Amino acid sequence: MARCIAVLGASHVGKSTLVDRLCELEGRPPRPAEPYELRCVPFRFLDQSWTALDCPGSLEFIQDAADALLVADAALIVVSPDPEQAVLAAPYIRLVESSGVPHFIVVNKMDEAHSRLRDIAAALQAYSSSPIVLRQIPIRECERFAGAVDLFSERAWKYRDGAQSALIEIPEDLMDREQEARDEMLESLSEYDDWLLEEIIEEKHPQDSPVYAICARVLAENRVTEAFIASAEHRNGVTRLMKALRHETPPPAAARDRLGGAPAAVSFLARHRKHVGKTTFLRVFGEGLKAGDTLGGGGVGMLSDAGSDKPAALAEVEEGGVAAALKSDHLVPARLYTAQGGSEPPAWRAVARPLLHRALRPVHERDDVKLSEAIATIAGEDTGLTVSQDPESGAQVVGVQGALHLRRLRENLAEVFGVEAEDYPVATAFRETISRRVETHYRHKKQSGGAGQFADVKLTVAPSDRSEGFLFDQTVKGGAVPRQYIPAVETGAREAMRSGPLGFAVVDVSVTLLDGQHHAVDSSDMAFRIAGRSGVSQALTEAGPVLLEPIFDVEFSVPSHFTGALQPIVSSKRGHVLGFDRDPDAEGWDVMRTQMPGPALENLIAELRSATQGVGRYTAEFSHYEELYGREAEKIVTERKMPS
Repeated sequence: MARCIAVLGASHVGKSTLVDRLCELEGRPPRPAEPYELRCVPFRFLDQSWTALDCPGSLEFIQDAADALLVADAALIVVSPDPEQAVLAAPYIRLVESSGVPHFIVVNKMDEAHSRLRDIAAALQAYSSSPIVLRQIPIRECERFAGAVDLFSERAWKYRDGAQSALIEIPEDLMDREQEARDEMLESLSEYDDWLLEEIIEEKHPQDSPVYAICARVLAENRVTEAFIASAEHRNGVTRLMKALRHETPPPAAARDRLGGAPAAVSFLARHRKHVGKTTFLRVFGEGLKAGDTLGGGGVGMLSDAGSDKPAALAEVEEGGVAAALKSDHLVPARLYTAQGGSEPPAWRAVARPLLHRALRPVHERDDVKLSEAIATIAGEDTGLTVSQDPESGAQVVGVQGALHLRRLRENLAEVFGVEAEDYPVATAFRETISRRVETHYRHKKQSGGAGQFADVKLTVAPSDRSEGFLFDQTVKGGAVPRQYIPAVETGAREAMRSGPLGFAVVDVSVTLLDGQHHAVDSSDMAFRIAGRSGVSQALTEAGPVLLEPIFDVEFSVPSHFTGALQPIVSSKRGHVLGFDRDPDAEGWDVMRTQMPGPALENLIAELRSATQGVGRYTAEFSHYEELYGREAEKIVTERKMPS
């Protein structure tokens, strides 16, 4: 039976270094972490098999962290020792709590700490719905992080460079603080166990074994969040953390039950690797998995070590083990698989909506088709990426989580698929309408030998209610325009709506065919289509064209500390605040509802992250179009009419 932990945290908190040190306790250093990529690190500790899923630090790749949590028995949230940076851990605490995965906090880089541990815990507590319980307190010598006291065993260890820690007596000046911290820990745990509560009331000294069992239970139930301290770079605190993981991490069956049903395996990552092809990473549950077994309705190809760049075949993967499946193209990431088929993951694992949209084109025209195929392949593996087509330009548009996500996409295109691509902004979908009713008369007459073209139409073109789009009607009497030609007039009118006098698609206009004339020989569908198109185009120019700007409902989600910073951003982009509330689903977060014009969204995520230390997010849904006047409108129309 193998265990699996997900290791999450912001950039530069030493997360990958901690994973390396866990691996090195009884083994060799793992392959180095790569920027922007989830790393699978298998290792052994005291005859147990483990896999650490080292998640990318940037929030632009938090979807990878969510997918890793699908298969994890427990999670480590690695945080900075600076209370001012506690907010950087807030998105990860929120994600882990929503997943229901038992989790620990690891305050890393304690050798750089300038604040009290209790202050760090208090800052983190603002974003945690469960109480944060200290499992250790630091020993300092001349303000230097020199060791730790374990509050359960009431033992102290002094760290030694290049050697195992030495067991020492608890320093006399720490005795009071140790007793205070231990009492706080036991009181927190006693809220969930009657026996421990009685022990405390009777002023007894609880035995270690029952307390360890209580700790494991409340961890599995997500009642408390235990906090450990470490300095992974100096290999300090790593062994104590690993021993706690070994004793308290729930077995794989608990993760399987949390997913509902009984999946035989769960996919959490897929990558297309050069010279290898598609590789899908799986965690195996139940009775294990062998190459050739049926999974998801198809056969599993070669199984290999998930932590190696060079595939080496595995005969079998044990319960709880993690492996890479090759030649299994029917498997996709973030799916729960049985032998017969696959099912969707739990609702908490929602796909993060893209926050940046950019159009892509190949640097070399010969790669046009190749680029489309490569993007489609990557989109099938990257669950945080969307691909669409701009309806106006026809360009391929990718939706990503930010600039780093876009960089990873372009690097994959170049390195794995051999396609160099460049990105550029997607034009805002402006529209235009008219402001007054116009009647027009248009005659199309053409004679060039043989049968000619003749069509005569009288039309009314008028503004309609907002969001009604295009409306067509006719009041022709006496067969002035034969019925078979009326659909052609409507088709021509619709064609005129594709581009109005300002250069944009026209909306919210009604066209009524009043009267007309026809010729028994020269009239045709084509003639009336041309007359309808030309007549409406002529009327649109005379009907007071007005520019329309798309308006979006934008909902921001930020830690409460940053709510005040949103108002200037919204105001500077001609937006309006509709209101804000506490986020009912996340401790310490607010939700602000606004309406903002479409052009404001282009660089919004960059400004939001700058104002919120990178942790803010938003969602945008199209609401309606509004009329735009003045210099802004003139500038947009002028740019539209400039030759490209």
